[in-house]
Amino acid sequence: MVSQPVRRSSEVRVMTPITYHVVLPIVRTEDGELIAEDGLEAPAPSAAISRARALSSTRAGAVAFSRSGDPDTGEYSEAVILARFGETPSDIDRLA
Repeated sequence: MVSQPVRRSSEVRVMTPITYHVVLPIVRTEDGELIAEDGLEAPAPSAAISRARALSSTRAGAVAFSRSGDPDTGEYSEAVILARFGETPSDIDRLA
């Protein structure tokens, strides 16, 4: 009997990056500081932009962005800002 090499699933695992489209509603605190609320996932870039536009009418502002990465490893690329509406923090890239 000839033994076959054992193939571990980790040796053949290839993960295709997943792209997330997110909306960050921005609110103004009592101290006047602009902060982001929890991000809301959208199914597509156009949906993120539309939702950000709508949320900016009831918040100080909103930002739509996309980010790709591997949720299993936690490795993500830099966020790509799709649109900003209303007031947004100057350091929004740090929040996205």
